[in-house]
Amino acid sequence: MKATRFIEVGQPIQLVDLPDPEVGPTEVLVRISGAGVCHSDLHVIDGEVGVRQKPITLGHENAGIVERVGSLVTEVKPGDGVAVFGAWGCGVCALCEQGEENLCQKPIYPGVMVDGGWAEKLLVPHPRNLVKLNGLDPVIAAPLTDAALTPYRAVRKALSRLGPGRTLAIIGVGGLGHMALQIARALTPATQLIAIDVSDAKLAMAKELGADHCINAQTEVGAAVKAATGGAGADAVIDFVGNDATLANAVASVAIAGKLVVVGIAGGTLPFSFWKIPLECEVTTSIWGNRRELKDVLELARRGLIAPHIERQPLSAINEVIARLHAGDVRGRVVLTP
Repeated sequence: MKATRFIEVGQPIQLVDLPDPEVGPTEVLVRISGAGVCHSDLHVIDGEVGVRQKPITLGHENAGIVERVGSLVTEVKPGDGVAVFGAWGCGVCALCEQGEENLCQKPIYPGVMVDGGWAEKLLVPHPRNLVKLNGLDPVIAAPLTDAALTPYRAVRKALSRLGPGRTLAIIGVGGLGHMALQIARALTPATQLIAIDVSDAKLAMAKELGADHCINAQTEVGAAVKAATGGAGADAVIDFVGNDATLANAVASVAIAGKLVVVGIAGGTLPFSFWKIPLECEVTTSIWGNRRELKDVLELARRGLIAPHIERQPLSAINEVIARLHAGDVRGRVVLTP
């Protein structure tokens, strides 16, 4: 099979031929139809996040068609369309038993700890890591496994602050942020939505997706958000970037007793003391989502309530795609189609 291989920081990713993986009793071999290229992959490529092995195939947003199943697998069969749930928990700890595999203390992440899906085929360790697509196009489904699942969980964390007369501000209208706008509109249609980004092109896309206000982050963001909310600030803010500048803008934008959800892992610091954030503002992080939430996301897509902006590229274009992602020149999500 063809597969991309990350060799070392500073080296281009290589496209190579590898033997098909052996399929164990509980394993499933998926022929990849689509594999998303996520900004968090850059943290691996740039050496900010270490990988367990090198060379390794990256890619944690995956969907395709079941090709072979192990002798003990009954949940799926060859020919089934499936989305790959990427937070491979241990399955037995307290958090996994509660259905929160994304919070497992001993996770296995494809594309970081084992080979991921930037290849023609992906070996999945257990059918619990798969969700049937029931007719949804796997190329559409692939980015939903992170680019929609992650903002879905984040928006749900903020829902208690949202509704008629309330405001949600979304910082970063990239792969995740453009889905967050759609998810928020689907889950809480009466909420006012504010999109914040440094790119006018991405803000134009945000307007197309239903943002009520678009703010360029090179202006005074907090003042602009308060102007759009009668001086109160946003009832909830979700930061999909997470650097020093965006976290400062988030604090400047959120209302008293509001909620700030940090999703982006850009390494910024939120200076904290009693008087540095609005009174009784709740601050939390949010990481990925669980399998139940992925089912919800796929159902939203099946019903036409959310749709990722997708650009299809072959595996051979991976280095060009990475360069464009570094430059911020990707609108929505690039999906590799082996």
